[in-house]
Amino acid sequence: MSNINEKNIYFFEVENQDNEKVLSEFPDAKIFKEPFNKKCIDKCKDAEILCGMIYSKFNAENLEKLPNLKMIATRTVGYDHIDLKWADKKEIPVCNVPDYGSHVIAEHVFALLLASIRNVLEGEERTENEKFSRKGLRGIALKGKTLGVIGTGKIGMNVCRIASLGFLMNVIAYDKYPNADKAIDYHFTYMDSLEDIWEKSDIISLHVPLFPETKHMINKETIGKMKDGVVLINTARGGLINTPDLIQAIKDGKFLDVALDVLEHEDNIKENHELIHLPGVIITPHIAFYADDSISKMFSEAITSIKRFIDEEKLVHQVHGQ
Repeated sequence: MSNINEKNIYFFEVENQDNEKVLSEFPDAKIFKEPFNKKCIDKCKDAEILCGMIYSKFNAENLEKLPNLKMIATRTVGYDHIDLKWADKKEIPVCNVPDYGSHVIAEHVFALLLASIRNVLEGEERTENEKFSRKGLRGIALKGKTLGVIGTGKIGMNVCRIASLGFLMNVIAYDKYPNADKAIDYHFTYMDSLEDIWEKSDIISLHVPLFPETKHMINKETIGKMKDGVVLINTARGGLINTPDLIQAIKDGKFLDVALDVLEHEDNIKENHELIHLPGVIITPHIAFYADDSISKMFSEAITSIKRFIDEEKLVHQVHGQ
């Protein structure tokens, strides 16, 4: 067993209702509601293990100031908020939670989609104002529509399953590493290129990580290849979309609806002011993952990784520098 001091295990982005999930396993661990950033470094100079989420700035500049750091655990699938090259160079393992509830995020995709195309929010607002009228609220049916899914990891695969087997949609998908068996099981078809997704989809849903090659994959050029009246859904990462290009396309009437759970500038919401207030746009505050069973699994998986590291056992969910 390693000589990690439990007092030097720091958890960030923990809500009060989840404190017990940490303290039941590590009674002396330090817990912060806030994300890890340069403002709190002085409070955790002795940190040996850090555990946070996407708003924690696990970058080289901040991590260099923690001389005793030995491990980083993120309670997320993605890890673009972590400098993996720095961690790899320093031989500091990084663990993620590869699937804390892919079905939960997939469900939110359809919550956003249905709220958009069936005018749920506007209908509710009318009724609340005692105007019980359907005029102008004619919706779009999903059955038979073509859904283009970009990225068929666990989340994207669940979206394909729900769409094809549940809503009887025509589902097409693109992934660098297609899963032919699942495509048969879930009744969807892989396309040879993203061009096919842009051109054939009535609805497009994004499910890829944010890497340099995927950043701003939704931009003026790719939007121009889409059908007029397309619906765009993003529950992955805000940086997949070039925000100014999206705003202009919405103003030009390209999209029927845009439904987002993530934004490019989530750390400064005012930068998204124009997008937030455009008609035909529904935005939720990064809550696709935010359900009871997924939160519990995020903590349990991250805690298991930390315990395995302390006990010098093989790490199951370790990621490496890119």
